[in-house]
Order: sequence, then C-alpha cells, then structure tokens
Amino acid sequence: MPASPTREVDAAAADRGFAIYVHWPFCRAKCPYCDFNSHVRDGIDQAAWQAALLSALDHFAARTGPRQVDSVFFGGGTPSLMPPQTAAAVIDRIAARWRLSADVEISLEANPTSAEAGNFRALAAAGVNRISLGVQALDDAALVALGRQHSCAEALAALDAAAAAVPRRSFDLIYARPGQTPAQWQDELERALALAGGHLSLYQLTIEPGTAFHGLHRRGELVLPDEEAAADMFALTQARCAAARLPAYEVSNHAAPGQECRHNLVYWRYGEYLGVGPGAHGRFVVDGGRHATAGRRLPEHWLSAVAGDGHGLERDEALSVTERATEMLMLGLRLDEGVSAAAFEAETGCRLAVWLDAGAVAGLRELGLITLSAQRLRLTEAGRPVANAVLGELLARQPADLAGVSQ
Repeated sequence: MPASPTREVDAAAADRGFAIYVHWPFCRAKCPYCDFNSHVRDGIDQAAWQAALLSALDHFAARTGPRQVDSVFFGGGTPSLMPPQTAAAVIDRIAARWRLSADVEISLEANPTSAEAGNFRALAAAGVNRISLGVQALDDAALVALGRQHSCAEALAALDAAAAAVPRRSFDLIYARPGQTPAQWQDELERALALAGGHLSLYQLTIEPGTAFHGLHRRGELVLPDEEAAADMFALTQARCAAARLPAYEVSNHAAPGQECRHNLVYWRYGEYLGVGPGAHGRFVVDGGRHATAGRRLPEHWLSAVAGDGHGLERDEALSVTERATEMLMLGLRLDEGVSAAAFEAETGCRLAVWLDAGAVAGLRELGLITLSAQRLRLTEAGRPVANAVLGELLARQPADLAGVSQ
C-alpha cells in the first residue's frame, strides 16, 4: 500500500542535489586500461560541437524548467582538450537556463600534459573552479606502462598550475598495478598525500572487457598483484589516508571534511543530474517521475542526431519504483555515510528496512559486513573491500515488485 501521508520524512532527504554532466569524448590517445566512452579523432569541428552541446542544454532546460544547479562536471574523454571558449559558452548557457547556486562547483577533468596545463587559467576565467587531474602514477615507468602521455615531472607541474588557477583540485592514482608491491604503493601513496590538495581518488586497477589490457591479461602477458597483495594495498590506502585526515567518503575517494566532490555526491546520494553529450547518462525528475536518459555513444552519431532532434538521446524512459530503489542502494552503499533511510523513503515511498530482505540483512550483519539502523544502511570497514559481493547478496533477494511490499 502507499506510504502513510502522516509518516515523517526528513525534508532534506528529498533534495539530494541537481547537477549537470557534460561529456567531451575526445582523447589524444586511448589508454590500455580505459573502457570509458572516449575516442581519438584527427580533426574536430569545434564550432559544431559547441553548438550541439548548447542545443542539448536547451532541450533539457525546456523539460526541467527553472532549477538550481549545484554542480557542473566536464568529463571525458579529456575535456581539458576542449577550447576554453567552449567551456565558457556551456557554463554561460547553463547559467542562463537555470540558476547557479551561490557555491556552485564547476569541475573539469584534465590530463597533466604541459599543453593542457597551459589552459588552466583560461578555463578558470570561463568559470571552472575545480580541476581533477588524471595523474594515475607518480613513476615514469608506470606511466609508460599505463599508456599515459605525460611524465611525472609534468604531473607535478600541472598540480602546481591547477593550484594557482582554481581554489580546489584533486588527482587520481591507480594502484595494484602489474609488478607493484604493497611497500612500493606505500611509498607512492606517501608522496601523493604530501601533494594532496584536499581530495584524492585512488583506484585499484581492474581489467575491463574490451580494453587492450583485457587481451594482454587473458593471454597471461599482464599479471596483476595477487588478491592478498591487492587487499593489503586497499587496507593500507584506507589507513594512511585516514591518518592524513583524508578519510574515505566513498570506496575509492578520499577528502578532507568539506572537500568532497559535490558532483559525485549527487550521483551517490541519488540526486538528479542531466547527462549532456555522447554516451552521457542522466537521472532527473519530470512530471513526478524519475527519468533515465543516455546519449548516443559514438560521437559522430550523437552530433548528427542533435542536428535532427536537438538532444541526441538513445534512451529516455521513466524508471519503475523498484528500479529506483535498486539504483539507490547500489550507489549509496559506496558512500561511507551509506544509504539514508529517509531519502530512500522519500524516493520510493517504502521504508528501507521493509524493502530489504530480512534474511540477507541478518546474514550480512552476522558476518560483520553491514549495519542497519532506523537512520541508514552502511557497509562496515570489513564490508568495504567486498562491497560488490554485499550488493550482490542484497540485490539477489530484492522484491520483484516494490508496490507489493508492505509499508
């Protein structure tokens, strides 16, 4: 039955942020570990791409109406290859179509080559106030092995350039690389912590299907550290970052209090976001229902489609309550704060404790992998390294139809 109208629900839970993601799909080279929607092209019609991005923004503005935008994120691909004037035009159009919050976060992903770092001040002048650098390693040999186009010296210079250009910056590193030991990772992590500007994204290398690394790994030509060593590196990462006052607020993301990436928090808290560009995904509420959208993946197809329909979407559909509940759980459990019971009820009309299978919860609690209170569901410290397995257990026993779950 529907939720009782008298039940008290945290008012703030219903407003988990509104964000806009802008995808720039082009890179100078395809990294061998990357399965993102990124492409290498000899020539790019910059005027056509700017016009298409603005057209897609206009389409979404007509659907959402006036809203307050809490964050804008330029992702890729390599958006630091985007001309600063294109970034400026996109930001200006967003400000014209919606309201920017007083402390709006406008992030842009960048590669730390000297050529791209030279654009940081121009991007800041366009409105970018946070730069996320894809450093990936603080070792030249590892950078070559990862197919990166920059050196360690360039990465250090880019970090300085970002700090001089914008008030907030972050950088990514990949660990559990082939041949890397826990001791080597600890040395690299200590260097990273000394360089951190309030936020670090630290990812364990995974082999994704369709990547160059996948083929090498399958043939035995690329060997990763064993599970025990990888687990040791994960535990080391959590402990050292916490000691350095950059605790994990998400499984792979660490920040000083107040320096969390607000854009990603919108995703993980299951807020609303628009996805603009090739392959970009969106989740937003219109006419009382949450819609899922996705742009055509191939850049040329998206560009051509926008010329015809103004948006370039290949998916645009309302999500069922069960789909929303599942997505909210999958995303929220990645956060240290976990899934808010009040937010879950505001989204689905169902109490979290009622929706979850009691047997699955009891088993995971007994193993010390989760906690569940009246306020929230969280992974424990022991549960974080096996987050995917915990999710698999919880989702395997989800109700087929949330509308049939007793409130």
